[in-house]
Amino acid sequence: MRTVPHWIGGKPVEGTTDGGPVFDPSTGTQIATVAFAAPSDVDDAVGAAKEAFRTWKKSSLANRTRILFAFRELLDRNTDELARIISREHGKTVPDAKGEVARGLEIVEFACGIGEHIKGDQSPNVSTGVDSFSVRQPLGVVAGITPFNFPVMVPLWMSPIAIACGNTFVLKPSEKDPSAGVRLAELWAEAGLPEGVFNVLHGDKVAVDGLLTHPDVAAVSFVGSTPIAKYIHETATAHGKRVQALGGAKNHMVVLPDADLDLAADAAVSAGYGAAGERCMAISVVVAVGAVGDELVGKIAERIPAVKVGPGDSEGAEMGPLVTAQHRDKVRGYIDAGEAAGATLVTDGRNVDVEGDGYWVGPTLFDHVRKDQTIYTDEIFGPVLSVVRAETYDEALDLVNSNPYANGVALFTCDGGVARQFGLDVEVGMVGINVPIPVPVATYSFGGWRNSLFGDVHMYGAEGVRFWTRGKVVTTRWPDPSHRGVDLGFPQNK
Repeated sequence: MRTVPHWIGGKPVEGTTDGGPVFDPSTGTQIATVAFAAPSDVDDAVGAAKEAFRTWKKSSLANRTRILFAFRELLDRNTDELARIISREHGKTVPDAKGEVARGLEIVEFACGIGEHIKGDQSPNVSTGVDSFSVRQPLGVVAGITPFNFPVMVPLWMSPIAIACGNTFVLKPSEKDPSAGVRLAELWAEAGLPEGVFNVLHGDKVAVDGLLTHPDVAAVSFVGSTPIAKYIHETATAHGKRVQALGGAKNHMVVLPDADLDLAADAAVSAGYGAAGERCMAISVVVAVGAVGDELVGKIAERIPAVKVGPGDSEGAEMGPLVTAQHRDKVRGYIDAGEAAGATLVTDGRNVDVEGDGYWVGPTLFDHVRKDQTIYTDEIFGPVLSVVRAETYDEALDLVNSNPYANGVALFTCDGGVARQFGLDVEVGMVGINVPIPVPVATYSFGGWRNSLFGDVHMYGAEGVRFWTRGKVVTTRWPDPSHRGVDLGFPQNK
């Protein structure tokens, strides 16, 4: 059976310990084994990155840009292959996986402009004969710990900007779908990236903790659940590292009485059930304001039977399986709990009719959900959509602002004034107006508030450049006879 290796120092490495199984979620069969890192493997990966940093940090911006452009072209040419790798190990449909690669490509294209993004400032003659200028410099060896749900896109949200800024990178992908990370390493190498600049380290807690505590790792970027994000942040900062740790979400979609309900229903189904709900930006709560609830629920329910559930590589499939059997059982358990707690189960996805032994849960819809029920309070990360009723705009706004998560939110309305006010009033990091999944484009930055982000810098865009670099100010004065002489006073500008 195929073994997915680490990638260290520009080549595949089998590793020193036993690994774990990799499954096809559509069939439930094991298709590979992935190597798990021992502490010595962590040292090897970080060591390779540290050695590569010595020369990579000195490489010209022109050289880095040429490699990034080559990498971008290789990603584009290999999109179909990457999508098939993603679909087979994660379960999402091939068209959805192609969309994932495309969103990652946007960040690579942003990184191709690193010469513009990393420019400093200069102020001549800040004092007589004295000039000052600022620069941003790389941190050193940095690490990215990425989730199973976007095995290509999230690594591409991190590594291209980090590498373009002059850092060397160690990727720790999810052990559930590890092959895409190694394929990215191969494409980086084909693009001309020097050995050791991009490394892939597989594994579990040993690999993660090894990176969080390693003295030669300067920064860590993470995307995953809130409890792990908090652990990553606390552990890595305690060891002196810069950290951005993006956690979970409970994204709301507020639908006002004046909204186009057909547009809102289409959006709720697309954003709630796409990728089987395994997206941190998925809509999991629809807040129906005023009298629109019954009609809106009806429109959502009538669309659900048309959603084609099946293997990710099957013709016409729109929603694939969940990633593991354990996660399938967890999602089914939430449906059980919601029903037992008294929420109205409009559409039950527990017995979806799909051939085979895959990890299936169909689109599920609850109505009249209360704030104290677990299907509302917890991040389910599955195709379960909850409808909460609110009497007024203010009640709906308070519902969103009082939630411990603050990743994304959407408002559906035809009133521009209300939409503008909502954008100002809502306390959430990413806001969509008639846009259900408001993932920012590459020139902006991605990240939430409250329990959805630990750290103070968002991902990619201008904030990404700042995260992967540190600033320095240089003040210069060239020899001038008029400035000679000893002066023990505090330096002053003259």
